[in-house]
Amino acid sequence: MTEPTICPKFEKAISLLSQRWTALVIYQLLLGTQRFSEIQSSIGISGKVLSDRLKDLEHQDIVKREVIPETPVVIEYSLTEKGHSMEPILRTIENWSQNWVKESELSRD
Repeated sequence: MTEPTICPKFEKAISLLSQRWTALVIYQLLLGTQRFSEIQSSIGISGKVLSDRLKDLEHQDIVKREVIPETPVVIEYSLTEKGHSMEPILRTIENWSQNWVKESELSRD
């Protein structure tokens, strides 16, 4: 008898979204284009971790990094079409959390 296996594409998607802070960065960018400091202050993430997550998401074509040649240089981050396509997933998780996560379960690890 053959054991069922998980689809490699599904496994990759879950792996991506389960990285700490990744889903929150994407969720924050659903609000629109933002600068690094705006993302950092709104979700309370360290600069190094945010930088790593943004680079990874950019590499995966989920986040777009735009350098605006001003003085000083301005860098803005936004979601690509691929990134925006995650909105229904994150909204579903948001709705589920409103219905099922209890206040007593809230704590930042």
